[in-house]
Formats: sequence, structure tokens, C-alpha cells
Amino acid sequence: MKFSRRAVSGSLLATAAGTLPAFGQAFPSKSVRIVVGFTAGGATDFVARVLADALKDRWGQSIVVDSRTGASGMVAAEQVVRAAPDGYTLLVSPQTSIAVAPQIVAKPSYDPLKDLTPITVLNATPMLLVAHPSFPASTLAEYVAYVRANPGKTTFASGGIGSSPQMTSELLNMRLNLKAIHVPYRGEQPALVDLMGNQVGVLFSNIPSAMPHVLTGKLKALVTTGATRSPLAPNVPTIVETGVVDIVTATWNGLYGPAGMAPELVQKIYADTVQVLGQGAVRERLVAAGSDMVLNTPQQFQEYVRSEVALGPGHQGGGYST
Repeated sequence: MKFSRRAVSGSLLATAAGTLPAFGQAFPSKSVRIVVGFTAGGATDFVARVLADALKDRWGQSIVVDSRTGASGMVAAEQVVRAAPDGYTLLVSPQTSIAVAPQIVAKPSYDPLKDLTPITVLNATPMLLVAHPSFPASTLAEYVAYVRANPGKTTFASGGIGSSPQMTSELLNMRLNLKAIHVPYRGEQPALVDLMGNQVGVLFSNIPSAMPHVLTGKLKALVTTGATRSPLAPNVPTIVETGVVDIVTATWNGLYGPAGMAPELVQKIYADTVQVLGQGAVRERLVAAGSDMVLNTPQQFQEYVRSEVALGPGHQGGGYST
């Protein structure tokens, strides 16, 4: 299933804003908590905070962003799985803790298809392969040649086991028969800090997080993972453009609630999310930060989550066209 980066259509906005039962209209009557499983300052945290600010204005209630890092976002997801299905505890998460991590740990504490309610995919963002300025390679072709000449010596960072950066790196290694060593971190920001300190070789990072460091000369960019060049990195070629290998991936962030939420409550939260993110200054803020807005319906999102889980680890993230 593919969704365009274009602005949410008028028909979608009209559908989302349609008449809702009184139950949905009464929500919320108190503070809402949005749980995030990755460090403050990262791409997922940024999207969650933009959403929280926008919903706070619409709902007239405080929206608290609660960072619960650990286990590739699974700690945060567990918080939401155990919460009451009343809409007052929500999760903003990339595919990592939904379609990847639960499949690669021995005994996952939740089933992402049964224990969470998909509400909508908020956004999708391609990634940027970055390295310290002193790294021997400056293009993807040079990187491949260097790793092949030094098998098992190059390290690649990620924001955690099962994260999109790790999965993209592993896919690159598999497709090109490269031998590089994974170094997982507790989030994207710590990985970027060590990369700038020349403590690790390379990192696939979300473009909004990494590009400012490229512009200041603290990092250098090799390629992006999108289908087309990012407007935030117009001088950086895509992987496909290089001709080295045909790979397109992206990180997408979804909004979820606990299992068992009333359909009218799900529709209320979805409708308000579309209204605050789908148009105006808030949408432009996210687009300017490198996001492709998605905002698909709960039903579409549920189908997409099932398809991503079915693909298995290492194959998710390429389903949103840019």
C-alpha cells in the first residue's frame, strides 16, 4: 500500500471532520499523555511534540509528552498497551517497536496487531547516510569499496536494535555483501553525538536530525534513502541515483492507542489529528522539517501495519511513495 506525500485532500479532511457521536465530542475532559520511546530531540520526539502542541490548542487540555526509552521503543509501547482504552494514553512510534522489535526479541511482551489500536500514520521521512568528515569515503561507491577492502572493521550506528537505521544498514550489507559492525544506541541523538566525536563510522539518520550538522561541517552526507532527493538535502543523491543498488526506505511515525478503544473515540482523535496536522502552519512546519505527511484513515493504517508485520524484519519502511 502506498500513500502520496501530497497534502491531505479536501475529501479526507471532510471525512475526518464528519459528524461524530456525543461520546467522541466529549473527549477530552482532562490531560492526555503521549508516550514516546526514543530520546528527546530525535525525529519521533519532534513529531510527537508538534502534535501535542497542536492538539492542546484544539482540545483545550494539557498534552504531556512522556519519554520512556529502552528496548527499541518497546518500553513505551508497553506503557500504552497496559493503559485504559479511553484515549488519555497514546503512543507515537516509528515502525521499529511495532513491525520489527516484537519479531526479533525472544519473548515480546505485547502483540502489535492485537494489543494496540492504529489511529493514523502521521508522517514519513527518508534517511541520510552520514559520517565524520575524516571518514575515508564521501560517496556510496567509495563507502562500499572501503568496507569491502576492510571487512569487519567499519562500524555503523543506529538508534536501537530493530530501528529503521539498523534495518536499512543491514539491507545495504545484505544486498552488497558488506561486512560492517552494528553499534546500537538508546536513540538517534546519542548516536549522532558519537558520530560527530568520530567514535563510530556511519549512521543512517533522519534528515531533519542530521542535516543541520552537515551544514555546519560537523558531519558529511553520502546519500539519502528516498525515492527522490529531499528538499532539505538537494545536493545529496539518493541511493537509487548512484546506481550502486536499488534501495528506497523511510521512517514512518504512527499514532496508536491501547486495544479496545471505542470506534467513535478513535475517529474523534483521528479527525482532530488530521485537522491540526493536515493543513496550515503546523503542516508546513513538519514539511519544512523534511516530513512527507500521510494521515491515512484508521482502517488504512490497520491494513498497512498488518502488511508491514507480514514482511518481516528488514523489509519495512519503503511503502510510502514520495
